[in-house]
Amino acid sequence: MKRFLGILVFVVMVLSVFAGPNHLVIFHMNDTHGHVWGTEDGGGFARAATLINQAREEVAKEGGAVLFLHAGDVNTGIPESDQLDAVPDFLALHYMGLDAMSLGNHEFDKPFEVLEKQYEVAQFPFLGANFVNEKRGGPVFEPYIIKDYGDFSVGIIGLVTEQTKVLEPIYLGENTIVDAEETLNMYLPIVQEKADVVIVLAHLGYHADGGRPNLSVEFTTSDELAENVSGVDIIIDGHSHTLLETPVVINNVIVAQAGDNAENIGRIDLWIDDGRIVDWRGEVIPLTSDIPEDPFIKMFTDAFYQLGSEALNEVVGVTKVYLDGERAHVRSDETNLSNLIADGMIWKTGADVALMNGGGIRASIEAGEITYRDILTVLPFGNTLYVLELTGKDIMDVLNYAATIPDGQGAKLHVAGLTAEIKGGKATNVKINGKPIDLNKTYKVVTNNYVAAGGDGYTMLAGKPGYDTYFRDADSLREYIAHLGTIEDYTSQERLIELDQVK
Repeated sequence: MKRFLGILVFVVMVLSVFAGPNHLVIFHMNDTHGHVWGTEDGGGFARAATLINQAREEVAKEGGAVLFLHAGDVNTGIPESDQLDAVPDFLALHYMGLDAMSLGNHEFDKPFEVLEKQYEVAQFPFLGANFVNEKRGGPVFEPYIIKDYGDFSVGIIGLVTEQTKVLEPIYLGENTIVDAEETLNMYLPIVQEKADVVIVLAHLGYHADGGRPNLSVEFTTSDELAENVSGVDIIIDGHSHTLLETPVVINNVIVAQAGDNAENIGRIDLWIDDGRIVDWRGEVIPLTSDIPEDPFIKMFTDAFYQLGSEALNEVVGVTKVYLDGERAHVRSDETNLSNLIADGMIWKTGADVALMNGGGIRASIEAGEITYRDILTVLPFGNTLYVLELTGKDIMDVLNYAATIPDGQGAKLHVAGLTAEIKGGKATNVKINGKPIDLNKTYKVVTNNYVAAGGDGYTMLAGKPGYDTYFRDADSLREYIAHLGTIEDYTSQERLIELDQVK
């Protein structure tokens, strides 16, 4: 018997010596923005679930493991999700076995109580080491987690973009976002003591190829983090909606991001031996239509879709007057509806001036109850509010172009926060919030992302400093109407007074 036990111990020792490295598969998504549901062309959480479950079965046979991560911005993008505070998204991710997510800036689109509700629904960690409470100090949610896989362990540190302080400041309250790199350097030694592999789950944005936003706040990008900080193995990133078809390596750090809108899922395979990554490979997998949808995830998310569709009929306000969005009218004159839309853009963003193209207004709203469906009919394009930093001279360039636009064109300009007289194809007597325009002053100007990119001929705006809030224009109008409650009347007074009509 003793001889048998001795042989058995010897065999176990030999097997342990010659055993291969441990296999860990990491799946990752980011910036899904309400796109729980796929289409006939592909995409969606149910197809992602199929790939994750298949990998779990395959890897389990060899004694490996699967880690599933989300790099933030679950919220905001699809009405059926938005109406339900992204509960379908978080429940689906829960049942898909998500291990953790980092907080994205759009997790702060709604009051903090909504985020707390989402946390309760999700039942997985919300990571944000640099999302802290200013009064009591320390992170609001978990700064990091440790996943123990027996032969090795993985530490995951969450980071939130500092841009949130400019992009979504309304609901931060007594909380704030502090420097991501400094925070990482504070937590990294702690996590390194506990884990063999260190992952930063970040919603920072990747800008190694350019396109860095010009914002009035200092912020960190994932490529900068990889360049500047030692001791991190992998950065799973979001925020810039970048599709890195294969991960890039910066300063020996693997950096990955998987596009947006649940159109793809990233996969990184690690082979870990004696606590070290000895090999890896990575890719982004398009969620094509030929991937079958997981029946359970599809079944209950479809039920939520029906609920969300019903929510589109929810009454958000009442108008006692007809709100005029007729094509011929908004392409020739200012109307009460165009003024309402522009005013709501300022209300939502706190800008000095709002610019709206008449071609973006597609319908009127009859007197009576206003539903979200009505609002989506008025603003159907899914455009987002884009905030620009423009000098007074820049604004004059916009107005002088607008002064040349004949009636009937979609570029017809509607404004808020600004008045001007148009004569002889030029803007004169321009005032911003009642004061004469200062050509050297920089103003905060909100428009939609289409116009900001130079659409409808506003090419002078393309490339100007600014940022996309990712607030949908329809949601801005909905919230403004809800804020007003009952619209007894609304002004259609001209703000751009045409002293001679351009025909």
